[in-house]
Amino acid sequence: MAERYGDDATVRKILTELGDTWAIVGLSSNQQRPAWGVAKLLQRFGKRIVPVHPKAETVHGEQGYPDLASVPFPVDVVDVFVNSQQAGAVADQAVAIGAKAVWFQLGVIDEAAYERTRAAGLEMVMNTCPAIEIPRVTGAAGSAA
Repeated sequence: MAERYGDDATVRKILTELGDTWAIVGLSSNQQRPAWGVAKLLQRFGKRIVPVHPKAETVHGEQGYPDLASVPFPVDVVDVFVNSQQAGAVADQAVAIGAKAVWFQLGVIDEAAYERTRAAGLEMVMNTCPAIEIPRVTGAAGSAA
């Protein structure tokens, strides 16, 4: 597997300093999908999750939206659970809505999108998961289950 993109300081900053509203792109009510468990974990750590999925389902008590542009309030972090071929467009949308950071999940890699997003002034990590990084950064035990 490719290495994680983004140093420890960037991971820590995204998790602890940039705000608590996380749009989870690819989050649906399907409990078998990794996004469902990660969103639950983020909520346990005080983050407001915003489901972003074409179905616009309510997940974990939060109203869903079909795309980032439809979210009617500011989003701090865009957490991306779509495949690498779609991820670059999501990163570009994150820049367009004024997000502070983009997080590409494990296995989601688009180096050109990483460079564009960083050049636009956003923090970004790629090829890792908050469920892995939160316990490492905060010392708190956590599980995405």
